[in-house]
Amino acid sequence: MTVPVLSTSDVVVEYRGRPPLRAVDGVSLAIGAGEVVALVGESGCGKSSLARAVIGIEKRASGSVRFGTSDVPVLGIRRRPHELTGMQMVFQDPNSSLNPRRRVGDQIGDGVSAALARGEAGSDPAEWLERVGLDPGAARSYPHEFSGGQKQRIAIARALAARPAMLVADEPISALDASTQTSVAALMRALCLDAGAGMLFISHDLSVVRRIADRTLVMYRGRIVESGHTETIWQDPIHPYTQALLAAIPVPDGAGRLPITPQDADRLTWTEAIPEALERTAP
Repeated sequence: MTVPVLSTSDVVVEYRGRPPLRAVDGVSLAIGAGEVVALVGESGCGKSSLARAVIGIEKRASGSVRFGTSDVPVLGIRRRPHELTGMQMVFQDPNSSLNPRRRVGDQIGDGVSAALARGEAGSDPAEWLERVGLDPGAARSYPHEFSGGQKQRIAIARALAARPAMLVADEPISALDASTQTSVAALMRALCLDAGAGMLFISHDLSVVRRIADRTLVMYRGRIVESGHTETIWQDPIHPYTQALLAAIPVPDGAGRLPITPQDADRLTWTEAIPEALERTAP
């Protein structure tokens, strides 16, 4: 069998407290080359904690993460091995992930340098700006000279300039206006597929997920409660939490009706384990 680009086994992430807060509770997943897998769920369900654990910036209480055949260690003060720069992350807020004191071309150049260090082909930062829909001449500009959506495109260009085999995108479109969310998400999918890279795309916007994800993982309270082919889950959700998520999407019927708010009794059923809801295949 082909080795997945990214695989996790029973990953657990806990935060201090009495008792400790278990943000991620035994998550296992696998993503292949050229595959886009979405991770969805409400705020606080553990999506970002899992993303940080996958990339190595969050300590794991237990479980393992592998990038190809290599274990992914927790990042320390030392530079990680060159081969692990083949896994890149796009963060939710480009204002905090871009250095305001450096020109954007130089920051994209960091990605180019990472690719060269692994023996990959070099490239020009201006080329990546053009690929994400920006003026190549903007390479000499600073982050504050761009809008929020443009900054996120720059962050995507920097990550892709490293020619990653795996891209972890943690809510990369949540800070963008509605008119650009879908286009940026579609751009990320297209660029990943062109490079043959896998992508873990974390979002709470199910309408965008439906358009770009091959498979979807639904998370509730740190656990995956439903997973499988995206359109299968969309058309026929099995787990009550997935059903509630999809029912919460407003319907543009002109009547101005709002989705029904789940009751506390409904939430009690969301922790149930339903084996047939996992690893669902295409119809």
